Amino acid sequence: MNRKLIFLDIDGTLVYAMGAPSARTAGAVQRARKNGHKVFLCTGRNMAIIGDEIKNVGFDGIIASAGAHVEVGTKVLFDHMLPEETIQKCLSVFHANGIYCRIESPEGIYTDPQMEELLRTAKADDANSELIRMQKEIEAGIYIQPYDRYPRRGAYKICFTSTTSEAIREAQRLLGDRFHFVVHPYADGSVCLNGEIIPRGVDKGKGMAMICSYFGAKMADTVAFGDSMNDCEMMQAAGQSIAMGNACGELKRLADRVCESVGGGRHLPRISAHGNHVMKETFLMEPGRTAIRRLVCRLPPH
Repeated sequence: MNRKLIFLDIDGTLVYAMGAPSARTAGAVQRARKNGHKVFLCTGRNMAIIGDEIKNVGFDGIIASAGAHVEVGTKVLFDHMLPEETIQKCLSVFHANGIYCRIESPEGIYTDPQMEELLRTAKADDANSELIRMQKEIEAGIYIQPYDRYPRRGAYKICFTSTTSEAIREAQRLLGDRFHFVVHPYADGSVCLNGEIIPRGVDKGKGMAMICSYFGAKMADTVAFGDSMNDCEMMQAAGQSIAMGNACGELKRLADRVCESVGGGRHLPRISAHGNHVMKETFLMEPGRTAIRRLVCRLPPH
C-alpha cells in the first residue's frame, strides 16, 4: 500500500481570510491520518501566527515562512533566518523606493505604520489571499507591533506593500540576485500592490523534499493544495498539484488540477481518505441545503 504525504497551504486553501477550520475540515484531516496518510501544513505564515485553532486540528508537521522553517512533530528539520545585516539592507532598499515593510521574526510581526494605513484602504483582488489575510488581521485586532519595537535579531521573511509597480521593479533589480520576489494579484486601479521576498534556495518545495527524506518517501507520493504564487515551488515539486478555484491564474496553469474555491465562509474545504481515493472535497453551503461537489484525486490507499 502507498502512503501519501498531503501538503496544505492555509490562507485561501485550508481557511478563508483568517477563519478557523470547520469541523468537517478537521474531521477530514484526522480521517486521512487515521487511514495512514501524512498531512502537513505548508504555509507562508510564520510560526508565531499559526493559531491553535489551526494547529489543534492535528498535523504531522509544518512548513512555515514559505519554507524557512520545517518541523515534523517536535523535531525541527530546518530553520533559516535572515541575519539582521541582510534585513537592514533590504529595508533600506525598500524604504528608499517608498515601499512599506512587514518583518516576520520568531518574536512576532513588525510593520511600518504606513503599511497598516495602506492596507486599511486597499481593494483586494479575490485571488489575493495574502492581502485579504493581512486586512483581516487588522480587523480582528491581531497583535502586530510597530517597527520601532522590532528586536533586530534577524527574521524569516519580509513582506511589502507599494503604491507603484515601478518601485517594486527597482527593488527587485537591486535585490533579485538574492531573493525571489513574489508579487500577488491586485485589482485594476489598486493603489496597494503587495508581495514578499523569499531567499533563493529556500521555498516550500524544498521543505517538502526534507520531509519526504525524513520519512523515506518519494516526491511522487506527495499531493499539494495551494492558491497563491508563494505556492509555486510546492506545486512544481508535488507528485500531484491542485490549485484552488480562487487561486491566481498563473498558479492554476501550473497545477495538475483545479478544484472549487474556498471563500466567504461558505466554502468549507475538506481532505479525506475513502477506499482507494484521497479526496479534496469542497462543501458549498447554500440556503436550505448543502450541495456537495467533489474533486477526486485517484491515489492508491495506504
